[in-house]
Amino acid sequence: MSERGAVELTDVTKRFGTMVAVDRLNLSVEPGEFLSLLGPSGCGKTTTLRMLAGFEQPDEGFIRISGEYVQGIPPYKRDVNTVFQAYALFPHMTVAENVAYGLRQKRTPKSEIASRVNEALGMVKMTKLAERRPRQMSGGQQQRVAVARALVNRPSVLLLDEPLGALDRKLREEMQIELKLLQSQLGITFVFVTHDQEEAMGMSNRIAIMLDGHIEQLGDPETVYERPVSAFVAGFIGRNNFWRGIATDGGMEADDGTVFVCDRPEERVEAGERALSAVRPESFTLSAVDPGLTSNVLAGEVAGVSHFGDTLQFVVRNKFRDVIVLLPRGKAPSLLPGDPVWCHWSAHDVYQFSAAQESLVLAEPAAEVAT
Repeated sequence: MSERGAVELTDVTKRFGTMVAVDRLNLSVEPGEFLSLLGPSGCGKTTTLRMLAGFEQPDEGFIRISGEYVQGIPPYKRDVNTVFQAYALFPHMTVAENVAYGLRQKRTPKSEIASRVNEALGMVKMTKLAERRPRQMSGGQQQRVAVARALVNRPSVLLLDEPLGALDRKLREEMQIELKLLQSQLGITFVFVTHDQEEAMGMSNRIAIMLDGHIEQLGDPETVYERPVSAFVAGFIGRNNFWRGIATDGGMEADDGTVFVCDRPEERVEAGERALSAVRPESFTLSAVDPGLTSNVLAGEVAGVSHFGDTLQFVVRNKFRDVIVLLPRGKAPSLLPGDPVWCHWSAHDVYQFSAAQESLVLAEPAAEVAT
């Protein structure tokens, strides 16, 4: 790839002492693409971004940006800019002066600085606040200034390292929409680091899900959600209820006696082997009466009901386990804590993995049980 904004990492490895932070990573980013590096803390995503920015150098492998090899090239000579979670605005400078700082360092003519600063502030809807100082602005406004400061240099690639992590939920969601619209309008390549799966799913053309320094799965949001390649991805993207058991011909018999039938042949485990089966919370149907099924069904009682706007979360409990169920408000039966209930699901909603992947499944936080 030699087109402006293209990014290539080939067999890139980065070590810190004896720890391998990034392990023979291969990744290609198309010009104008919004790609997210997603994963838990310590997976290597921020180290990868820092190598693209030039703040770290790979121990092995090659990195190309817009067709040029960038090993050994300092950050200020790369055709990229970085936006961090800590905005690092100069408190004594106005918004316009903060945005103009990089241009002044490059000795850009004053007449050009003014027009480019106005252009950048217009992109992020901050023109009217050009004379304010950082302390006079909200966190979201400061984030917009940080983005404008990065865009004013007209980089071919914008690197964003958890830039929305310091914002409250509502503001973060608003900024997600604004950043995605801005990226679409400008056509600049965005490489976005986050540990927030919803953020990555809502903003990205593709997601690289990282684990232990390598990419576990790379694909568009729908693919990584609907067709996870491993138990780790199934547990990290969205939520899943996992069962352990013994694989059968076409499913699994769980240790708690639940019988699973799975019609996803690509995910079958050899009969007789230890296996994991998983069902997403939104894939369940709840019944107040016994549906008379012998497989893909679990009986219990309602332990709690939580309200999340247009969604209801049920915790269904039996003597073996809790199951988390998410239903749209209009499709949820009228159930109260203590009511008997049956969860059932289709064979297509069963994911099956080898039990050897069990250690890769991240523990989910316990669901709150309403009392």
